[in-house]
Amino acid sequence: MKITIITVGKIKEKFYRDAVSEYEKRLSRYCKLEIVQVEDEKTPDKAGEALESAIKKKEAERILKYVRDDAYVVTLEIQGKMYDSEAFAGRLEQLAVQGTSHIQFVIGGSLGLHEEVCARADEAISFSKMTFPHQLMRVILLEQIYRGYRIINGEPYHK
Repeated sequence: MKITIITVGKIKEKFYRDAVSEYEKRLSRYCKLEIVQVEDEKTPDKAGEALESAIKKKEAERILKYVRDDAYVVTLEIQGKMYDSEAFAGRLEQLAVQGTSHIQFVIGGSLGLHEEVCARADEAISFSKMTFPHQLMRVILLEQIYRGYRIINGEPYHK
């Protein structure tokens, strides 16, 4: 299985980069992992709705350049479906059994995802009703993918 994470913005903090690197290493035995970072747009304080929409549109154009027609696309959205870890693992396994060879997860920028990206998604998932920084969300997503593969393979994992 190939898993691509398409994400807006670079990770600036070393502790996040270290965590991402650790999960990349751990996941290498389960899947082919690729992380694609697209440039984020600067959002001025008190930006109006029109400007925020234009910013999300620019980021969407960058994201959609990497979205493949043959991939199963999962967007991370607050309104998406919520899974517990076992159900998420089951979903990964189900997709593999159905013949999905490439899953692309999409994490938006600080303003979220433009509707064009959401419309392309095959599935939207949510990890919480809370909002997380997109750098932290990348770490959380990688951890859950890793946990999912541990569950699928009947290996121990921390509950």
